[in-house]
Amino acid sequence: MNSLSVKHLVGIRDLTKEDINTIFTTADSFKQVINRPIKKVPSLRDITIANLFFENSTRTRLSFELAQKRLSADVINFSASSSSVKKGETLLDTVNNILSMKVDMVVMRHPNPGAAMYLSKKIDAKIINAGDGTHEHPTQALLDAYSIREKLGSVKGKKVVIVGDILHSRVALSNIYCLQKLGAEVMVCGPATLIPKHINELGVLVSHNLKEALEWCDVANMLRIQLERQNELGYFPSIREYAMSFGLNKQLLDSLSKEIIVMHPGPINRGVEITSDVADSNQSIILQQVENGVAIRMAAIYLLASDIGR
Repeated sequence: MNSLSVKHLVGIRDLTKEDINTIFTTADSFKQVINRPIKKVPSLRDITIANLFFENSTRTRLSFELAQKRLSADVINFSASSSSVKKGETLLDTVNNILSMKVDMVVMRHPNPGAAMYLSKKIDAKIINAGDGTHEHPTQALLDAYSIREKLGSVKGKKVVIVGDILHSRVALSNIYCLQKLGAEVMVCGPATLIPKHINELGVLVSHNLKEALEWCDVANMLRIQLERQNELGYFPSIREYAMSFGLNKQLLDSLSKEIIVMHPGPINRGVEITSDVADSNQSIILQQVENGVAIRMAAIYLLASDIGR
């Protein structure tokens, strides 16, 4: 069994290029598994995994749960909204109580940046970060890059623009790290109010003109406007005005001088960052991203579990 250079999957920043490629080649084999009549393998039959979601999530939680069950792991689901966290219990106490039930791995989403890193230093179980605040979302970045590799043959040398709410997005940061490690050029595009001030220090290009950004790129990754993180501070005049300036519609897509690939991490605000006729078009690989998410998460779980019990 191959393994990774890290004990936990806390962020893309900690992974080597070799780690990413190992995850991709492992995902290739798991993709064959999930497309056959019997979609399960007994690889993790003796492993118990706890999914701890301190923030609401449907797609990511279901994708992880499906990946775990495809690997034959035992799965515990924990939702903070119906837990003792509401009664004032600390994160560490909550996790230690769960670990006392002999859990081997924890998949955690948490609103606080650094929560997964904190936990990885405090407990023995393996940690996978399923999103920590506005910090990182490593498995989303891995499945996005994997989907580009699948569609274009390679990530190296490709031009990828990430459009939208960069300021509040953990997906954007993880994507930047992952794409750069694989040799892609990265641009961010959005209103100046939604672009972090010093993001160019990460080696990315910055644009405030969607048409120019789309003409530059091979791949456009359209991010959701995260209204729940913006605290009604008025980062742009209105949703309608945002959609007019930074929303991708079919007319704009068809006006480009070349055909580009369109991605979206979901959930989609149809008619805001992307219109339905773009999301459902031949240039969109959004549903492939969803399918690849299960294979990538199977690969990450499998590789991290390789030395459990040794």
